[in-house]
Amino acid sequence: MTPEPHPEELKATVSHDSDVEATPPASGIAQQNAELYAEALRRYGVEGELDPKAEKRLKRKLDRRILPVLGICYFFYYVDKTTLSYAAIFGIKEDLHLKGTDYNWLSSIFYFGWLAWAIPSNLLMQRSPPAYYLSFNIALWGVFLMCQAAVNNFAALAALRVLGGAVEAIADPAFMLITSMYYTRAEQPSRISAWYMWNGIGVAGGGLIGYGIGHIKSSIASWRFEFIIVGAFCTLWACVLAYILPNSPATFRGFDHEEKLMMIARLAKGQTGIEQRKIRWDQVREAYADYKTWLFFLLGFIANIPNGGISNFSTLVIKGLGFNQLHTSLLGIPQGVLVVIWIGAGALINERLPKNSRTIVCGLFMLPTIAGALGFLLAPTHAYVGRLICFYLTGSYQASFVLSLSLITSNTGGQSKKMIVSGMIWFGACIGNIAGPFFYKTSQAPKYGLGIGSLLVANILELLLFFVFRFVFIWENKKKERQRAQYVAEGRALPTAAETAFANMTDKENPNFEYVY
Repeated sequence: MTPEPHPEELKATVSHDSDVEATPPASGIAQQNAELYAEALRRYGVEGELDPKAEKRLKRKLDRRILPVLGICYFFYYVDKTTLSYAAIFGIKEDLHLKGTDYNWLSSIFYFGWLAWAIPSNLLMQRSPPAYYLSFNIALWGVFLMCQAAVNNFAALAALRVLGGAVEAIADPAFMLITSMYYTRAEQPSRISAWYMWNGIGVAGGGLIGYGIGHIKSSIASWRFEFIIVGAFCTLWACVLAYILPNSPATFRGFDHEEKLMMIARLAKGQTGIEQRKIRWDQVREAYADYKTWLFFLLGFIANIPNGGISNFSTLVIKGLGFNQLHTSLLGIPQGVLVVIWIGAGALINERLPKNSRTIVCGLFMLPTIAGALGFLLAPTHAYVGRLICFYLTGSYQASFVLSLSLITSNTGGQSKKMIVSGMIWFGACIGNIAGPFFYKTSQAPKYGLGIGSLLVANILELLLFFVFRFVFIWENKKKERQRAQYVAEGRALPTAAETAFANMTDKENPNFEYVY
């Protein structure tokens, strides 16, 4: 049976061909903000037909104000997660007397905290001003990281790693939410790529930080400085972030009234909604019942088996190729630069291809990482340079994963449902990151055959999954066409795009929703 639009949401929406009622466009939005949404629809309509020059100026201003801020957040996010990897080459294993699989557990246990707190944290963010909630969590990243500098045993470090993972669980969903609040569905892939490529800058920056710390001469072990310095900068950045990052288009400092109206109007056509503080439990239930949610969960799991190994063992893999501690740190820099290039190339290619090319581009960028893994496994042990180049090639999967994140922000309607679905891909990512390090067995160093083999198998499965997504979204769009035809056949009035634009309807409920792929 065709689902009806939620009555609470539709009764407050605007009329399509009238001059648009002054009532708020949806429940769950603060009254003053809701009036701004209604005014935007009155002024520009659901198509958001803005003056092209004015819209271009607005996009440039948004890019300047949002993307560098999210990028710096992501830089700290990645460096924070890889501090253990650099600590490993500066003696933490010896100082804490780590034996057997202790280091593997420290790599994985971080994600147990993330796993436990990912969904609750997402729902808390919907109830909170997102910029403040994100800033608070980043401050805690730094505090827990600095505390790790004081540990003297495995148990203390493991406990702090769990807490660190819990407070970092909100990062990616928050960045995705903020991106979807200010950019159209067509713009989201390139903007997500713009802040995610700071992941690569984090890889390179982590190498430079490790190299610098390696030169510190002190009675304190070098690896302890790694935690202190990175943690202190995280906490400082959180204070800055709380002031400069906006909580909603309606309260964005530095934008006048007309610019805020244009911000809102630009997103009406996407039909995904952009601001709802009220949790809709029917949307939560729908999210868990939707098979697409579980496909995203599977994507997060498969894509992060390689990530869990590489983020914690890349320095040990490189060191195993015959390089010393300082050279190993420096060799992380080209690895990071290549990640930036892969992600940037993916965004540019996607922008220049016709609509609905995202899954094809995702598949394309899986090919270098598959080739790199094969080369690393098949090359002779003494071919150090060749194996290093092959290892660098494995980073291309990041471009595919970044573009795949835009499939969530673009294809999920309803704020509560979006929170759950975006949380579920990272829920899967947690499990992948937990499993990944255990494929890298110390007995197999420096070639790590099982570890690189797991990367190869996971990447082949991920490549196939992108084509499953393509088929699924094409099929879902055909179902939408039949849903609209059913309205006509039954003599019912099809809700207009203006009525559903900010009605906080899910993609399943909204007959005007169109999936992109």
